Amino acid sequence: MITAKMVKDLREKTGAGMMDCKKALAESNGDEEKAIEYLREKGLAAAAKKSGRIAAEGIVTTQISEDSKTAVILEVNCETDFVAINEAFVEFSNAVAKQIVNSNVATVEELLESKFINDENLTVKDALTALIAKLGENMNIRRFEKLAVENGGISSYIHGDGKIGVLVQLDCATSNSELLAVAKDIAMQVAATNPLFLDENNVDHAMLDKEREIYRVQALNEGKPEKIVDKMVEGRIQKYLKEVCLIDQVWVKNSDLTIKQLLNEKSKQIGSPITLSKFVRFERGEGIEKKEENFAEEVQRQIKK
Repeated sequence: MITAKMVKDLREKTGAGMMDCKKALAESNGDEEKAIEYLREKGLAAAAKKSGRIAAEGIVTTQISEDSKTAVILEVNCETDFVAINEAFVEFSNAVAKQIVNSNVATVEELLESKFINDENLTVKDALTALIAKLGENMNIRRFEKLAVENGGISSYIHGDGKIGVLVQLDCATSNSELLAVAKDIAMQVAATNPLFLDENNVDHAMLDKEREIYRVQALNEGKPEKIVDKMVEGRIQKYLKEVCLIDQVWVKNSDLTIKQLLNEKSKQIGSPITLSKFVRFERGEGIEKKEENFAEEVQRQIKK
């Protein structure tokens, strides 16, 4: 009989997950040494020991269906930039992105439990664990977002070997290479300017009120008369909106046009109205607190392993 204490002891010795320990003991008829061997063979003990290390490097990748109607953007993290460009790591990330495009998984948890596209005998979690054991670093599938359009197309842009990834969705009755080229240009714009919102309708009103208050205090501190402060504040708010709303930004490839004006021009050329309906931008490691490492010390640690 497998007791809770046996599972607890094995977990403390290997660092593997509780369910993995329970399964290992069951497979080994309660023999702890054989259970440890089982976990090591599966790569679970090694992976678990690495799970506490910060994984803030990695890759942002995108995958788009052949008809350009469905797309996914995915971030997979590892610890170092060396592993981030490793062929096995990149292949795994691309395979997972392709799997999401062709499946109905909605969360990372569902994805991890699904059968891996490159090996039906493994779950995605199993494949990730094996890769951790092979490359010797903590890794995780952090997030993904999927877009789908009925009429129109989706294009992507990847910057800096996966540092930044962008998807842009355009709704249009006509779907052709010209439309996708426009989407690609806008994706490059998003990568460069990092807009916070699609348009003014999507702006967070609480944030906008906070900006108004900041501008008001600034104007008063500058000694501006109270009677013109409100007008000044609104002027600054309009300038702020043109910076943070994608549709109102100046197009980086032609400063004579805003993105809205670009879409109007392209709509006439294509012969159908184009609507910029959604964009997604992932930046590798954003929001993850990174631990500063001494490079020489890190190399010495790797040599001693």
